[in-house]
This record gives sequence, structure tokens and C-alpha cells, in this order.
Amino acid sequence: MRRFLIASCLLGAAGVAVFWLLTMPRTIAAGDLPDYDGDPAKGRHVFYASGCASCHAAPGAKGDDKLKLSGGLGLESPFGIFYASNISPDPTHGIGGWTAAEFVNAMMRGVSPEGRHYYPAFPYLSYQSMTVEDVLDLKAFMDTLPAVAGEAPPHDLPLPLRLRRGLGLWKALYMDYAPFAPDPTASAQINRGAYLVSGPGHCGECHTPRDLLGGPDADRAYAGSPAPKAKDSVPNITSHKDGIGDWSIRQITTALKLGLLPNFDSFGGTMIPVQENMAKLPEEDLLAIAVYLKSLPPKPSRRKK
Repeated sequence: MRRFLIASCLLGAAGVAVFWLLTMPRTIAAGDLPDYDGDPAKGRHVFYASGCASCHAAPGAKGDDKLKLSGGLGLESPFGIFYASNISPDPTHGIGGWTAAEFVNAMMRGVSPEGRHYYPAFPYLSYQSMTVEDVLDLKAFMDTLPAVAGEAPPHDLPLPLRLRRGLGLWKALYMDYAPFAPDPTASAQINRGAYLVSGPGHCGECHTPRDLLGGPDADRAYAGSPAPKAKDSVPNITSHKDGIGDWSIRQITTALKLGLLPNFDSFGGTMIPVQENMAKLPEEDLLAIAVYLKSLPPKPSRRKK
């Protein structure tokens, strides 16, 4: 019995050690960052491409108040409610005291300055493919925004999900820690659209269905998914007839620029702030997004049984 207990303790300790190693946050060292301070003008572009204000502005904010990133918006999911944090330059409640490395690791690795995993309600699964220069430009722009005091509510999650360390296993399943790789067989325009859609635009976070663990179903990328709060679904945006197969490139760019759909309706729901952000992008980027979306292989929407 004594030997059994000793062996059990050793196995348990080994299991804990393996779990600790497997779930250890992976970060980018400050010394590995480029010698680049970031350009606020370019960062404004990245800010709107990334849709930061859509989640992190105070709920109901209008106009210039959307640049006051105090957080507080509740994001419902099958796992609980996640609340967007304060990401204003406030040094106490926001990110005003963060270094460049801390900001890059939050965006591209989903790791806080304290070394804790962020929940993937923050779309670092997409942001990991951004260029470091774009992320540093974004920080330079966000540093110019108003500092706002106040903390968002804590996430409303069941007890097991409050233990963030286990998110390291989720990351091991779904993160590849790889930057965007241009397709050498595609045009520069398509590659630009692919970067904007898959990286800062994080379109797949909503338009790609998820599995039981909340990871994206890569085989059905952009084929639409259930909406978290409604009986409706998030639309298919591939070139299938279920999606935007009958939309022209010009109709896609018009929808992103003005919010007007080919059937003379307009965007609704959570797509409204997305479109408002997209409208601030240069025409050539909207065109690149449209051309890339039309190049996606057609995938049928998953029908309800």
C-alpha cells in the first residue's frame, strides 16, 4: 500500500508537471520585436480594419464616443457571457502602462501582461496572423485616444471555465502561431483581401461554424454559423448560392462602404458596427476584400435538421 501511494503521488506530480508545461503561455520576446515605434496614422487604418470599437466602446456609444474604449459590452456564447475589457490608455483600468511587447503578446498570442491566457472571445486566433508592424501601428494610434477610467464586469462563466490555465490546451489545438502567408499563385489584390479578412478583420470569428470546444471548423470556413442570441444564423459569405455567390464584386464593396445590400435592404444587428468600421477603409482595401471573398470556394450552409 505504501509503494502504491508513493507511485500514485509521483504519477500525479508528473501529470501536473506535464499539464503545466503543455498549458504554458507562448509569448514573443521584447528583443524579437522589430526596431519600430509604430505610426499612428497607419494605426488608425488598422484600428478600423480590426473593429476594436465594435466591442470595446461603451455599449450604445455614438460618434466620437466610440473612441472611448471603456469596455463593458457583454458577448453571449454557449460557454457564458464574456465582457469586453477597458482598452483605453487609462494607466489604471486600461492599457496605458503596457509596453510594446505586452501589447503584441495580448493581440497575437492571447496572453496578458501578467502571463495569463485571455479567453478566445478576444479574437487573437485571427490576430495571430497580423504583421507585428501593423500591431505596433495599432498601439501607436490607440495611445492617442482618450483615457477612460472604469472596469468592465467580470466574465459570467461556470466554475471550470474560470480556470484560465486550461486555455493553453485549447490554444494547442487551434493556434498555429504563424503569420499570414501570401498565396504565391494569387494576385497581390487577393492576398491583401485574404490578409484583411483572416487577420485584422477576423471575419471567420463569426462567419465560420465552431465545434463543441469552441474552435473553428476550418473545413467550413466562412460558410456561416448559428447566431449566439437569435434563431437566425450568421450568413454564409463564400461564393456558394447559399452565400454571396450571386453578388458582384461591386455589390460587395457597396455593401461594405454604404451598408446597402443587392436586394435594396441594409445590414442589421451586429453587422452594423462592422460595416461602419469597414466604411472607413480605403476603397482599394474594400475592393481587395470583395475580390478575395469572391475567390473563396463555394461551401453550402449547414441546414437545420
